[in-house]
Amino acid sequence: VQLQASGGGLVQAGGSLRLSCAGSERTFSGYVMGWFRQTPGKERQFVAAISRSGGSTYYADSVKGRFTISRDNAKITVYLQMNSLKPEDTAVYYCAADLIGYGSTWYNANYWGRGTQVTVSS
Repeated sequence: VQLQASGGGLVQAGGSLRLSCAGSERTFSGYVMGWFRQTPGKERQFVAAISRSGGSTYYADSVKGRFTISRDNAKITVYLQMNSLKPEDTAVYYCAADLIGYGSTWYNANYWGRGTQVTVSS
């Protein structure tokens, strides 16, 4: 599975961005999909996940109420709508497929895309 993330950029605090992640094959719909983020010197951090059907979503506490994950299996694409952005949201965001975890805790994945930089200025 190849994943291509896009949509990152520079935005002022309080602004919005929408990240997209395009998959490479139809088996995409069989995977739990998600987003992680990483800043220099820190471990990669879970941000959001979405079930195979899109019926269940999971979020890190730090983004609940501000970020929304969605997917379109027909387009083999997953999205992350980010609103009310804060400077602490600045990171490289990674799209991931076939997440590893349990319950609402996701900590790794079998497939990763290249990251896209999100920078939030204060």
